[in-house]
Amino acid sequence: MRARNIGAAAATALAVVAARDLVQKKHALLRNFPVVGHARYLLETIGPELRQYIVTSNDEERPFSRDQRSWIYASSKEENNYFGFGTDNDVEHVQGHAYVKQRTFAGVLPDLHDPQTPLPSAKVLGGPRGRAKAFRPASIVNISAMSFGSLSGAAIEALNKGAALAGTMHNTGEGGLSSYHRSGGDLVLQIGTSYFGCRNEDGTFNLDKLKAVVDSAPVKALEIKLSQGAKPGLGGMLPGAKVTPEIAEIRGIPAGKDCASPSRHTAFHDVDSMLDFVELLAGETGLPVGIKSAVGDMSFWEELATLMARGDRGVDFVTIDGGEGGTGAAPLIFSDSVSVPFRMGFSRVYSTFAERGLTDQLTFIGSGKLGLPENAAVAFALGVDMINVAREAMLSIGCIQAQKCHTDKCPTGIATQDPWLVRGVDAPSKATRAAMYLRTLRKELLKVSGAVGVAHPSLIAPHDIDIMNGDYEARTLASVYGYKDGWGELGKDLADEITELLTAQPESEPKPAV
Repeated sequence: MRARNIGAAAATALAVVAARDLVQKKHALLRNFPVVGHARYLLETIGPELRQYIVTSNDEERPFSRDQRSWIYASSKEENNYFGFGTDNDVEHVQGHAYVKQRTFAGVLPDLHDPQTPLPSAKVLGGPRGRAKAFRPASIVNISAMSFGSLSGAAIEALNKGAALAGTMHNTGEGGLSSYHRSGGDLVLQIGTSYFGCRNEDGTFNLDKLKAVVDSAPVKALEIKLSQGAKPGLGGMLPGAKVTPEIAEIRGIPAGKDCASPSRHTAFHDVDSMLDFVELLAGETGLPVGIKSAVGDMSFWEELATLMARGDRGVDFVTIDGGEGGTGAAPLIFSDSVSVPFRMGFSRVYSTFAERGLTDQLTFIGSGKLGLPENAAVAFALGVDMINVAREAMLSIGCIQAQKCHTDKCPTGIATQDPWLVRGVDAPSKATRAAMYLRTLRKELLKVSGAVGVAHPSLIAPHDIDIMNGDYEARTLASVYGYKDGWGELGKDLADEITELLTAQPESEPKPAV
């Protein structure tokens, strides 16, 4: 009797669904194929997951292949991250693959087996311009800009605690400095076009509020965001579903409504006034100040380098974001076709400063899928001094590349404000995973440097890496990107300084007197 009742209820439910499908006019598929047509929408919903684990090969899927995700997951869990039986890459025929050229002999190298081996920046951030709070970053790998709002509070807390454990810096993103950013990690405070956390009621910039925020947290540097790789020239967008009362209070905006950031700043209107703004922030806070931008039209960079060549004003660092980057929501054309990829964009910007002899006068930071050892090694060879990681850091704390960041329905609770989904993120345990991933990436970069025969990734030069064109031609990075002799390399003083810093032998303890 019970089974009969259950069967009758199920049949009734199916009949109701079928009747609704037949009379609705929104979906032609359901109108023509009631009930069974829902299978198509179910498969579409879980398509990314099916492709990741069933359909695609280990080295096929984008943005991150199965091999790449597996390496990040294993590294973050302190598991075996080696791969067996050779490469999955089609090395005989693939075009554009990068190969590091190892050296047979090398000078003194740091201990490549010590997981706690420090890997600081080769440059002092803010040092060339004499900033009052200039410092040498303790890590060449840091966490990129992801706002509280686009990510959940638990995810931000996990990343910040992970940054503290790994000795890295954590960029706040343009959404302001939240309580979740105050979990022990050093911060880079990003200032976006809406000036969240340091704005007046009309959305204009407020210097006093900025200084108050800086004084309230371990802020080590300021980054003025001009654009980002996901949606350059468009401004940010936080869907209203993610604008909780907490986020609204931090940002100074209405709760529950779409938060659209302007595409451009109001505190300055050209390169000249931007440099005045940079010097104002540096003078009032003492902090190093830099800019973040994707790369499109080069006239901006040419004017910036020309004005900086005068020596009286300048940015302390430049963060270049590749067009392939992006952690949140963006229109498809901006994700796919606006701004150039990292390698091309960075090499153009670097060359602009190299032509004027300025490359040792500022720190170059790269972002855009650089949280993988191969991509990072190429970036350092092109002249990057530090890298920022975003999606790779998200993967380390449990992201499964479901690609639902823009829907507020992230299944792992990382890119959502839904309390039920956010509860899946245990910040303390995820922080440990983030820290382990960051340490492992540094260790891998140190190993690659050792293979090349140099003590630090910044000493990898453009001629140390070849770009393959199938199995019949190879060109160095310098040749591919038009670098002149010495470009992509540190000046001798900087190179000697970082080599000595990493290879200096610790002083032995004095023997007790007899």
